[in-house]
Amino acid sequence: MNSKAQKIFFAANLKFLRERRKMSQETLASILGLTRAKLAAIEAGNTKSPQPEDYLSFSEFFKISIDSLLKIDLSKLGELKMRELEAGNDVYIRGGNLRVLAISVDKSNNENVEYVPVKAKAGYMAGYNDPEFIAALPKYSIPNLPTQGTFRIFPSVGDSMLPVPEGSDIVAQYVADWTDLKTDTPCIVILKGQQDFVFKLTTLSPNGTIRLKSLNPLYEPYTVEAADVMEIWRFYAYTSREFPEARSEMATVLTAIKNLEEKIGKIVS
Repeated sequence: MNSKAQKIFFAANLKFLRERRKMSQETLASILGLTRAKLAAIEAGNTKSPQPEDYLSFSEFFKISIDSLLKIDLSKLGELKMRELEAGNDVYIRGGNLRVLAISVDKSNNENVEYVPVKAKAGYMAGYNDPEFIAALPKYSIPNLPTQGTFRIFPSVGDSMLPVPEGSDIVAQYVADWTDLKTDTPCIVILKGQQDFVFKLTTLSPNGTIRLKSLNPLYEPYTVEAADVMEIWRFYAYTSREFPEARSEMATVLTAIKNLEEKIGKIVS
């Protein structure tokens, strides 16, 4: 008995997901360690049997199961379903059932913001894409946040980002497309294998590496591979229990000198 062949959407889904993030083939290929030619061949369906590691790389990067990449035409899903998918809820489970997205909202039906405490860091590394783990995190409602995007709160640790005080709570917005980052964008960067988050000025290089720079000049900038980064969250705001210190006399003098130099420069020109 002949059964109807299963249609495979892998190639079309990769192109759809890449274009959804407004990424070029060159950028995505660089991040995933592929050549642009190989990625183009996969998207065009000219590679009938991608290697297992290719399936795993795309699945991990887009946070979508291999089953969904193969069997679901993602372009046919509505925006709400795609947002659920990108939030960590896979649309394909045995039998094609949809997983219900666990969303926490306030009385006005506004989405809450999850807080990731220091003690939950290790768990977050393992459960960042687990809806049950995320649902169990403390949640808050923050006024005046943009209506678009996903926000979370991360505590800052250490003094590498002074004058932002250690122990501040950083409100940050999830960055789906890293190519949108401008040079030295302040971000919470979640690194693989280190069970830690870093708060740094973040720059994506053309070769796919990511430069992390501290505000505190005592710390040297360093570079990590894109493959070693799990998530990036763009800084939005912070709260602190420390009262800001007054400007030092030296800082005031330096500012006055700078202003005087600018005035002299205008007169001379």
